[in-house]
Amino acid sequence: MSTALLSREEELHWLALKLVPGLGTRTSNKLLDRFRSPQAIFRASRTELEGAGVSGAVAQSIASGCTFDDAAAQQEKMIETGATLITIGDPRYPPPLREIFDPPILLFARGRVELMHSFTLGVVGTRRPTPYGLAVAERLSADLSHAGLAIASGMARGIDTAAHRGALAAGGDTIAVLGCGVDVVYPSENKKLAGEIATKGLIVSEFPMGSVAFPQNFPIRNRIISGMSVGVLVVEGAQYSGSAITAKLAMDQGREVFAVPGNITSKLSWAPNLLIKQGARLVQDWNDVVSELPVESRRHLIEQGRQRLLGEQAGEAVATSGGESASLSNSRGPELDPTARRTLEALKVDAPIHLDDLIEKMENTSASELIAALFELEMQGLVKQLPGKNFVKVW
Repeated sequence: MSTALLSREEELHWLALKLVPGLGTRTSNKLLDRFRSPQAIFRASRTELEGAGVSGAVAQSIASGCTFDDAAAQQEKMIETGATLITIGDPRYPPPLREIFDPPILLFARGRVELMHSFTLGVVGTRRPTPYGLAVAERLSADLSHAGLAIASGMARGIDTAAHRGALAAGGDTIAVLGCGVDVVYPSENKKLAGEIATKGLIVSEFPMGSVAFPQNFPIRNRIISGMSVGVLVVEGAQYSGSAITAKLAMDQGREVFAVPGNITSKLSWAPNLLIKQGARLVQDWNDVVSELPVESRRHLIEQGRQRLLGEQAGEAVATSGGESASLSNSRGPELDPTARRTLEALKVDAPIHLDDLIEKMENTSASELIAALFELEMQGLVKQLPGKNFVKVW
């Protein structure tokens, strides 16, 4: 297959091939291996197509050229939304993704297409996470992106959203792999996040423009997250969750699987804890991931990550006045007043506390003092308020 960038006519043939009803990914790849290009496939006779293993009905659909009108409409939608077509023969196509059992023949992309060649880690988990899961996903994604990894996830609500936000907050790279068209926002509440990723990161999908998010699309989408990544990190997930499926796909593709251990009494800990029992790497901090990556990449990432993380801590410490020694516990920001410090100590990462319960717990502290302390801690990013006047410590 040619690796040259596509002309509009070549792009039209690729889109038409993708849209042939009943033509699956594996069969499409077999046809491309045999005929070398979509144009040659459409020029082939029905007999030649059937000889290549295509059913009679699909061969008839190809020979009739019935999908070219829809392909032209796809091109127009791509122009309207600024999407780019990346085919499996394109030099910009993610190299690790070509190696999987059933690589997509093309990807639709919006944003920084160069991120397809970034060193990528998939971060996945449940759509209904605990506060602990959200905190872990956001923190680890921020630290790992700070270390030079691009964070890939599915932009679903829950852990996926936290992973993308963590990477963006750290000024890192993130890739959203969708189970719908790249011009469709799902879930709808992630409209703002999708816009930010399209500008600062990358949105990709193998589903045509305008495709809605059917449930059966997500397992198909998940193989791309794992396939383009060097490994997959599972934060929270139930026994038969999508994150467990993605981890299985990663194993089948020869990727590293990482998991964050969870509370054994929580059903959302089932997937990561079981994966650890089966040999997945237990993750407590970003270095647990980086230390398991290939040697040639690990050396670069470790050096780069430590320089950034430790350099910032050292810089903050030096910035304290008069050369006085500063503890690392103070490197996160300005000195807390006593009420704020006691409030922070009373909060937990994994268990939200309602404001009324916190007032009762904080003896000798008035409600107004406590609310002022919570506001100060929120402004410094040390505490997060959840719906219903519940508060958690940021990990």
